[in-house]
Amino acid sequence: MKKAIIYTLAFYCMACNTAHEGNHTQTTMKLEDTFGFDYEFLKKHKEVVLLEQDSMKVAIVGDYQARVMTSTAHGNGGFSYGWINHEAIASGKYTPHMNAFGGEERFWFGPEGGQYSVFFKQGSTFDFENWQTPAEIDTVSYDLVEKQANRAVFTKDMTLENYSGTQFRVKLNREISLLNKSDAEKLLGVALKDIAWVGYQTTNALTNTGAEDWDKSKGVLSIWLLGMMKASPQNTIIIPYQSGKAELINDSYFGKIPAGRLVKKEDILFFKADAQARGKIGVPPQALKPVAGSYDTENKILTIVQFDYNGETDYVNSMWEIQKNPYSGDAINAYNDGKNDTGSQMGQFYELETSSPAIALKRNETLTHVQRTFHFEGAENALDAISKKLLGIHLSEVPKL
Repeated sequence: MKKAIIYTLAFYCMACNTAHEGNHTQTTMKLEDTFGFDYEFLKKHKEVVLLEQDSMKVAIVGDYQARVMTSTAHGNGGFSYGWINHEAIASGKYTPHMNAFGGEERFWFGPEGGQYSVFFKQGSTFDFENWQTPAEIDTVSYDLVEKQANRAVFTKDMTLENYSGTQFRVKLNREISLLNKSDAEKLLGVALKDIAWVGYQTTNALTNTGAEDWDKSKGVLSIWLLGMMKASPQNTIIIPYQSGKAELINDSYFGKIPAGRLVKKEDILFFKADAQARGKIGVPPQALKPVAGSYDTENKILTIVQFDYNGETDYVNSMWEIQKNPYSGDAINAYNDGKNDTGSQMGQFYELETSSPAIALKRNETLTHVQRTFHFEGAENALDAISKKLLGIHLSEVPKL
């Protein structure tokens, strides 16, 4: 199978080099890093929904909960930004706890831990042995109901139960759409000139289809979007926050993160994203600026994640413990993979994550969470202008962790 993919990509790469004269990728790219390689691989195992616009491409798999598996700014021969677990997909087998298929934006529910968790059964202890991702966000296929060249819509009816025994009946509508240059420039507030980029938006609408209104004293669900991106030795997560709020940043999800891997300044943090040490951080709404990013100096890739925020303060708490304050959680999270409690590791990836607020939906009421993901490649001065505008720093200020 790999040989067939290589032959196909020979044509892709020639086409890519012709199409992008004067604006070549600066990534240190192997064949296995290309979008075309990932796309051909995925098609061997699952039906892939492909969104295309100029040289921008986005690959979505409905069988993996309509997750965006990967994207590119440079066509089939360009760098594939999403981390994909080729081994897990090729095995065709499901694994305990979570199926780490990869994908640069997947749909999940929160909270992960606590008395209202949907990842732990009632009465179980909060440890890795008892942690189990619900099938509805792990193995269940979502239904494609609409497809256009640059847009796809999926839907699914689901039933979940939390740690306290509360049941939720919900309907999800998930729309993924490529952004055009005009819309992207308006959303970002920067001119996209002399730079290669891809940007897409997901609109996730969750409706309470149960017989009762939700009650916060019994728990609620939140929309949680997680992006698995390729880690590299010189990659750094960058998250700006409100000045003077560093003490509100949670950096103890899986044990305290060593100082050499996390730097918190007055209004911005830097977190090493090399997949060499497991760690997670969280930014609560009280310290929030609704944007996060990363910069890979090895591959010259700047990634930006935005989401819609309307000033809400209640977010589900995902700490693995019975909580005194179950709605004092985070709006933004970032994760760097590494060995877990069992000594194993999921893969060479890091994550940028955003969540919706905790809303007690009335019957037939809908909660919507919108997220946008952008990847940029180009000359460092062009990337620097975007970083300064959106993250508030020059790329030269990113420390070498």
